[in-house]
Parts: sequence; structure tokens; C-alpha cells
Amino acid sequence: FILCGLANSQNIQVLLFVMFLVLYLLIVSGNIVIMMLITTDQHLHSPMYFLLANLSFVDMWLSSVTTPKMISDFLRENKTISFKGCISQVFFAHCIAAGEMVLLVVMAYDRYVAICKPLHYFTIMNLKRCTALVLISWSTGFIHAMSHLVVIVKLPFCGPKEIDSFFCDMPLVIKLACMDSHDLDILMNADCGLVAVTCFILLLISYTYILITVHQSSKSGASKALSTCTAHITVVMIFFVPCIFIYVWPLNIIWLDKFLAVFYSVFTPLLNPAIYTLRNKEMKNAMKRFMGLSSDGSCWRS
Repeated sequence: FILCGLANSQNIQVLLFVMFLVLYLLIVSGNIVIMMLITTDQHLHSPMYFLLANLSFVDMWLSSVTTPKMISDFLRENKTISFKGCISQVFFAHCIAAGEMVLLVVMAYDRYVAICKPLHYFTIMNLKRCTALVLISWSTGFIHAMSHLVVIVKLPFCGPKEIDSFFCDMPLVIKLACMDSHDLDILMNADCGLVAVTCFILLLISYTYILITVHQSSKSGASKALSTCTAHITVVMIFFVPCIFIYVWPLNIIWLDKFLAVFYSVFTPLLNPAIYTLRNKEMKNAMKRFMGLSSDGSCWRS
């Protein structure tokens, strides 16, 4: 397949190469720092930070599925990708994205338990259950991606092989098949919609319960716990909105589809570590301890 990329001008492509290379390095380094801090700092050994470390791991790989290929193609005249490489991008992009959706629901459930059932929090959100929930998120992503893989490997291709994007995605590949793709488009939208809409509804339910509980409580602990939810809600919106307009409710505007694809594959993994670290006092204190800017435990209060 031939990828059209994001721009035709050579000068613009060089500029985009530099910009996205810097962004990708920030994504990888930022998420690695978060995982390292949570793993090494015993103050962060709690269910919420265990899930946050998993989110950073997922974000790093979500960007790595498409961004390195996009960056290298900015310097290439012929932007080609093999059939195996194409179906690999489709599989891993959908596997990781669907897994992240479920993981965000798990993180919302974690905040729900912390705020609505604080006395039972560590009993309910023990390591065994957290691990099981993370495995469920990966399993859901794998099953969702396999449903796409089974379809794409059986598609007949005989005509144009140009994909008007910077990576292989299911809707774009279906358009190249030598068949009437209308029913298949509907089936794909239903498949993606089942995952995205279900997760989004569960998130809305969780945060509604949280808001009701906090509204009825004047405890400072509940208010403090709610502050972490604002970061979660922000991440949910910047991740789900592009996915919904690409897969569930497509607008079929090429430049907008490209922008949304770049947004959720590059900017979302970049914004997640920034949002969680800049708005989280414990993470900032952990960074200070790591950098040696504070004495051990001086900034920590259980």
C-alpha cells in the first residue's frame, strides 16, 4: 500500500519530521518516567498509581504503533507499507486503543470506590483484583482487534492501493477492497461503537455517582479525591471524542480525520503524563524525591 501522509510539500514534511520526532521522544520519555517513579517510589504503591502506570505503558505503545512509521515517511519520497505491516498497524492500533478504553473505565471504578466506599477501598481494590481488571482490559482489546483482523485478511484487493492517511486504518483499508463495502462499514462501526459507547456510558455512570457522593459530603478527603477525577475526565474527553468521530460517527472529512487520528495517536499519549503529573501533588513530590530536591518523606503525608 502507498500512504499519502500528512502533507505534499517537502519543506512542510521536514518541519513535521522535526516536530513529531520531538513529540514522540517526549511521549516515550514522559511515560517511562511515570512508570519508573511509580515502580521505584514506595509512596506510590497504591491501586490508583498501579493503574496509572499501566495507562502510561498503554499510551507509549499506542503512539509507537503508527508514529515511528509516520516520522520516517516524512523523509521518504515513496511512502509504502507492506500488506503484513498494514494489517499489523490495524491490529495493534485497535487492540491498544480498545484496551485503553476499558482501562479508563477501570480507573473510573477505582475513583468510585475511593470516594463512595473509602473504608473498603483497599479491600476491594487489592492487587489481585487490580491485576485481573488490567488483564480484562487487554483481553477486551485483543478480542476487538481480532474481529478486525479476521475481516481484513479476507478482503479482496485489486484496484488502487493509495491510503489517504499516514497509517493503515480499518475504514481506509475497507475502501480499497474490490467489493461493496457499505455493509462492512456498518459492521465495523457497530463493532467499534460497542466498545467505545459502552465504555463511555460506564464512565459517565461512574463519574455521576462520584459527583453525587461528593455533593452530599463535605469531607475534605472526598474533595481531595475528586480533584484526581478532573484529570481522569480530561483524559477521557481528549481520548474518546476523536475515536467516536473516526469510528462510531464518521464525518468523512479527510483533513479532519487526519487531524483526529494525529490527536489520539500523538497528542493524547503526550497529554496524559502531563495532566497526571502536573495536577497530582504526590507525583510531583515523587519527582522531587527522585531528583533529590527534597529530603526523603518530607513532602509526604499519608
